[in-house]
Amino acid sequence: MSFEQVIDRAAQGSRIRIHSDLVEQGEIFVALPGTKVDGARFIPDALKKGASWVITSHEQAARFKHEQVLGHPSPDQALGDLARAHYKTDRSDLKIIGITGTNGKTTTSYLLEHIFASNGYKTGVMGTISHRWAGMVLESGMTTPDCLTIHEVLSRMVQDGIQVVIMEVSSHALDQNRIAGIDFHAGVFTNLSQDHLDYHQDMEEYFRAKSRLFSAAGARDFKAIINADDEYGARLIKSLPSSMGFGLKAQPGTDLQGRLLQNDRTGLTLECSLGREEWSIRSPLSGRHNAFNLLAAQGAALALGLEPGQMSCLENSGQIPGRLEKIQNKLGLDVYVDYAHTPDALENVCSSLKALNPDRLLVLFGCGGNRDKSKRPAMARAVASHADVVFLTSDNPRDEEPLDIIEDVRPGLNGFRDVFVEPDRSLAITQAVEFMDPGDVLVVAGKGHETYQEVKGIKHSFSDVQKIVEALEKRESAAASGS
Repeated sequence: MSFEQVIDRAAQGSRIRIHSDLVEQGEIFVALPGTKVDGARFIPDALKKGASWVITSHEQAARFKHEQVLGHPSPDQALGDLARAHYKTDRSDLKIIGITGTNGKTTTSYLLEHIFASNGYKTGVMGTISHRWAGMVLESGMTTPDCLTIHEVLSRMVQDGIQVVIMEVSSHALDQNRIAGIDFHAGVFTNLSQDHLDYHQDMEEYFRAKSRLFSAAGARDFKAIINADDEYGARLIKSLPSSMGFGLKAQPGTDLQGRLLQNDRTGLTLECSLGREEWSIRSPLSGRHNAFNLLAAQGAALALGLEPGQMSCLENSGQIPGRLEKIQNKLGLDVYVDYAHTPDALENVCSSLKALNPDRLLVLFGCGGNRDKSKRPAMARAVASHADVVFLTSDNPRDEEPLDIIEDVRPGLNGFRDVFVEPDRSLAITQAVEFMDPGDVLVVAGKGHETYQEVKGIKHSFSDVQKIVEALEKRESAAASGS
């Protein structure tokens, strides 16, 4: 049997599996190479369970010499082709927008969702926080799910009448080709800064992974929307001359030009121009980095046919979970939660809050375990360049000892006086809230929307927002009782 015949079987209804434990009689098993374990190890198990066909690399197929085991030059691409046929995602009229970059993906996805939904489009999102459409919300375990899940969710969106899908696309997903079989209509590149170097060897490899979104766009009339102010974005624009560059600097390659007119605690005002069109938008989001997110979202919407006049809906886009999310309280204290967990993201968040002219900027942060250790002191330096007081604590320590991670962070805080170290994140949050005076601004950074803390392989229920609310309520109660 040829691979084309297996695709026909998938289109006729044969299920596709990538985990041998789930294989049932007559199904198709795709043995993915994997980053840690080669799926070819489980081919005998899949055959024993009744798999009718197994797709693997040519090398592994030659080793097995079994008539039901077919070789393919790229098993991950084969999976995408099979999923596309099975879930009929090749026959839909969905407009799919992919967003990649180190920072800003989630905020840009929320903004795009708001733009399209506000203008009458039935809109779906696949992202870091959740997959959501037509009243359906599914929890998201990662920024970009596996290839089968992507196609399955897209097929469900089609059935529910969704017209536009916004998808966050991680570098891991691009490197592992989880987007195989997806035809994107537009791709957004937000920026690139140090992250995930525990997975990618260096920044060049990281950049190449991100760039794959624009080379794997599919045959449709693809639109590339790229941050021209970012050094890696500028490089990408040179390789994609038909792309739309956006930015705040007046320079070659910037088609969608933004000018930040106002940026304070109430939000920002952005003057925009594209060709002969000029317009202004008001947004409740604050910070220069959010000006870029607003330009990115508008660029994608305009590239897919919306008009500048339809961007006025951004005035009521609302807060985005865990992205400079302000925690309301009766004490009138300015407390924010943000997902910032890279040097660049912390720089953006801290500089944005410092620009609000607080009496003191208090920053609580930590670094994740089992991840790129080289960014730990860099994160501390980003914080120290703006903060007045630092609360150094744990993030997701995973398999590392929290105090060992903290020691890796400390060099970036050399010479910084006001540092409080508390590895217990819950206690650190309480301390930070109690330390605040009116006029201060506190940002609790690193975990954002997450509802867990991973310690020694176990995910414990934990929410920064919840812990902050509890600490504020405790302080409110103390104030009410006069203690």
